[in-house]
Amino acid sequence: MRDDSTGLADRPEWRERASNQVTDCVFFYGTLLIEFGRIRRAGIESLITFVGRGSIKAALFDVGLYAAAVPADDSQVWGDVYRMTDQNVVLGKLDEIEGNLTDQPDASLYTRVEAPVALEDGRVELAWVYFYNAPLGQAERIVSGDYRQYSRGRRYP
Repeated sequence: MRDDSTGLADRPEWRERASNQVTDCVFFYGTLLIEFGRIRRAGIESLITFVGRGSIKAALFDVGLYAAAVPADDSQVWGDVYRMTDQNVVLGKLDEIEGNLTDQPDASLYTRVEAPVALEDGRVELAWVYFYNAPLGQAERIVSGDYRQYSRGRRYP
């Protein structure tokens, strides 16, 4: 687990994977989960269809108003997979929300990469995941890897 790295942009294997658009699925694990309303406010809720709940190999952190996942082989982050009907529109909006600058990965707050998601029904789906790409500092680790569970009873703007 890393706690002070500058992020995925430093890892060439992730940068290369991020440049090739292959999958039509996206994985939400934090405040992009449907119940937080950010997807509706972005105007893309009608362009995604729920596929299932699943997990990725990552560690989850609370970085203030939102969650941050970083790749980790020894833990899981839980969330939802959605299939996009218009990838260009959906990914464009999500890149804007997540501060993903495809032409400037070192300056991106989150980096979009494809990653396997293990669905609860046993299937594995390849999906776009936004991994945190900035120093974690003193961010609290969300040990359960489940932002839904962690955020119950908390208020968000």
